[in-house]
Amino acid sequence: MTATQPATELRFAIGVPEGSRVIVVDDVRIAVAREGRGPAIVCLHAIGHGGRDFEALTAAIKDRYDVIRIDWPGQGRSGSDREPPSAERYANLLAGVLDELQVSAPVIIGNSIGGAAALHYARTKLVHALVLCDPGGLFEITPAVRRICTLFARFFAAGARRAWWYKPAFAFYYRLVLPSPKAAPQRRRIVRAAFEIAPLLRDAWTGFAKPEADIRDIAARLDVPIWFAWAKSDRVIPLRYAAPAIATLKNARVSRFGGGHAAFLERPRQFRRGLLKFLQSLEAGRRTATS
Repeated sequence: MTATQPATELRFAIGVPEGSRVIVVDDVRIAVAREGRGPAIVCLHAIGHGGRDFEALTAAIKDRYDVIRIDWPGQGRSGSDREPPSAERYANLLAGVLDELQVSAPVIIGNSIGGAAALHYARTKLVHALVLCDPGGLFEITPAVRRICTLFARFFAAGARRAWWYKPAFAFYYRLVLPSPKAAPQRRRIVRAAFEIAPLLRDAWTGFAKPEADIRDIAARLDVPIWFAWAKSDRVIPLRYAAPAIATLKNARVSRFGGGHAAFLERPRQFRRGLLKFLQSLEAGRRTATS
């Protein structure tokens, strides 16, 4: 970054490519990248990340799928939002984006808050299937969970006030979140933007402690195919927290991958193989049902 470049450009590098389309939904400028042709796959990133998380996946499958990546508000290349970050808010914004793009019944890949947003979206909109990578919302908001969320919110609040120790601490934290070598370039981009994204992370973690962050009832009512692709070493949302809720779902399967929070980013080849196998099984099921 040169002296003449604004600090806000730091988060741009985490998001969708420069020159991507911007769609305005409820006065929020949402940056959207769309590449490829075929059935639609929509990619939703974790809090503080951006559409670039799915860069390698997009390059690998755009010859057979219409891959749509978005940057959530205040992240990547998207504009800020007047409302605090939440899965329900993001689902509503996603609905506006897909309406504008005239996309219906997509496969949605959602990571962390993106996974929770995908569940909210599927409650009211038609989806072909969900691919959920370490999603939030699938466990009870107990007093212990609230305490953990409050501690994280305080940590990110220190970044919002630019505490001198915050950036090295954030870098250490992100080596736990994304420990795999394949994720290192994106991890470095996120760490470079540490101060810039800290207020949004503070607000998000404050919201994660609220009762409405528990969306197990929403997930249990869905009747769509769901593939959970969970990172084995996730210290933010371990699979064991969500396993009881997953066991109640009508049509779900679980695979585990090496990594900390985002299998598609940390184990791209293995994730891609699993994704294509899942999508092929859906097509095989559809052919059987119509034969």
